[in-house]
Amino acid sequence: MKITGSIQIEAVTDVVCDMCLCSTSLPGGGRQFATFQAHWGYGTKHDGERYELHLCENCFFQTLSYVKQERRTQNLFDDDDGAFAGDDFGLIAKDDFFGDAKIRD
Repeated sequence: MKITGSIQIEAVTDVVCDMCLCSTSLPGGGRQFATFQAHWGYGTKHDGERYELHLCENCFFQTLSYVKQERRTQNLFDDDDGAFAGDDFGLIAKDDFFGDAKIRD
């Protein structure tokens, strides 16, 4: 015997970029966003704090560009100039359309 009834559930209907406040929903359905997160552990200045930001594609790459520039600035006078030559800072896979690519070391 089937017993049916209405139930109310909570579901994610959209993810809004925390930086520009734009929707990350795509016209064909689904959402595209990056998650920037931290969970600070015992002994750190921010012990027990958790952060999670959702960024649209544009804001993610603006943030990544800022971090790359800060990395260059922080290491401006280091002897190892070759360590910052690549443009793939943080990139762990490329052309990974189905999530089955080998992760870079």
